[in-house]
Amino acid sequence: MNEDEFLTINDKVGEGYYSEKRSKFLAFAHHVVSVEEVKSIVEGYRKKYYDARHVCYAYMLGPERKDFRANDDGEPSSTAGKPILGQINSQNLTNILIIVVRYYGGVNLGTGGLIVAYRSAAADAIAHCNIVAQQVEEIVSYHFAYPLMNDVMRIVKELSPRIVEQTYDNTCSITLAIRKSQADILKARLLKLSF
Repeated sequence: MNEDEFLTINDKVGEGYYSEKRSKFLAFAHHVVSVEEVKSIVEGYRKKYYDARHVCYAYMLGPERKDFRANDDGEPSSTAGKPILGQINSQNLTNILIIVVRYYGGVNLGTGGLIVAYRSAAADAIAHCNIVAQQVEEIVSYHFAYPLMNDVMRIVKELSPRIVEQTYDNTCSITLAIRKSQADILKARLLKLSF
């Protein structure tokens, strides 16, 4: 994989399940891009599964995979959130949230049993996801006089950036999203037009 690509899941929610000694572990994997989105989804699951003993989760955000968190929600330390995060890491995924809802079955599983249960439920949720490679994009904005329109559009056609926004008036502007490794080439080609 290139340094300007990362793995994530598409928008389809992956669902997983694991049971052990009458405890049920329901897992849900969501594509997310912000902490606000994570909080909102977790809150939704807490409301929906209000009668569950624990709603544990882990997430990873950003192409650099530096923004992450694991939450045990009252389970013994590192027996829930960490194994969930471990599954995210083992697949090298980002922009993902996995929630595991536990219904207690009346028999304690012990720390080892909990780790296996949360890890297995999270792995099952990931197995029911579509993993996709996405490009790390850089945004390039360019302002130009209308007579340069054809030259700008030729560069757009050749390098195939995604057009984010464009305005055509006396002065025109275009905002493009392009694969990070191609951004300097795009900037240089557009800059040449200005001279």
